[in-house]
Amino acid sequence: MFELTRYDGRRRIRGSLYLSIGLSLLAAMVIWVYPSFEAEVDLDQLLAAYPEPILQVMGVQTMASLGGFLSFELYTFGWIIMLGLYLAYATAGTIADDVDRGRMDVLLSMPISRSRVVGERFAAMAVPIVGANLVPPVIVYVGARLIDHPLAAADVLAVHLLSIPYLFACAGIGLLASVAFDRAAIAQRVALGVTFALFLSESLLTGTDAEVIGAIAPMRYYDPNAVLIDGSYDLVGAGILAAMTLALLVAAGEWFRRSDVP
Repeated sequence: MFELTRYDGRRRIRGSLYLSIGLSLLAAMVIWVYPSFEAEVDLDQLLAAYPEPILQVMGVQTMASLGGFLSFELYTFGWIIMLGLYLAYATAGTIADDVDRGRMDVLLSMPISRSRVVGERFAAMAVPIVGANLVPPVIVYVGARLIDHPLAAADVLAVHLLSIPYLFACAGIGLLASVAFDRAAIAQRVALGVTFALFLSESLLTGTDAEVIGAIAPMRYYDPNAVLIDGSYDLVGAGILAAMTLALLVAAGEWFRRSDVP
């Protein structure tokens, strides 16, 4: 059992390590520049100068505290946008790449069901998802204390733990694209486009009559501002993301089971 998961997981360890290091460096840089921004710039006045649509898209509430600054500069940009897009893109190649390269026929000739192939390949994405959240929280917590702007350890831990179901949901979007298209390049472009479109729809439609459309966007259910500014943990949102991931996984498995592999 889980041979595919172990095989794919081992292949993703090195990349996940590089990803974690890169995100840790980004976190360190954001924390390092914050004291200079705080001392030299009126951050509230700076926010007032931004157009309201930009603030709405980026989910900016305040930059006058380190928590608000990190929510905008690190977690909205680094986790919600960049990491979400990366997971959707990477997962979109899990099935489509094997089909594209003619390897899927060999795999399916083994005594293994198509649903199991989809499930185990998806499970291997836990390596980059969890790996990306191992070192950065330590950097954020220690860095905040070093610049005398300490953050609650529970809040730092929560903002990373709550990102995991969000990232799995983004990966689920990529998985569905991976079984829907035979060519990996197309599947990856579609996954990127859909994920970014969902981000924009959630950001721009919030507070409008069409706000209900944004309910299908994973971004609605992961809010770093609520965690780092208000100390509020949306466990219901995490549950919705878990259900969304399960629905995408089941849909992808059923789609692949019914499809013809070229």
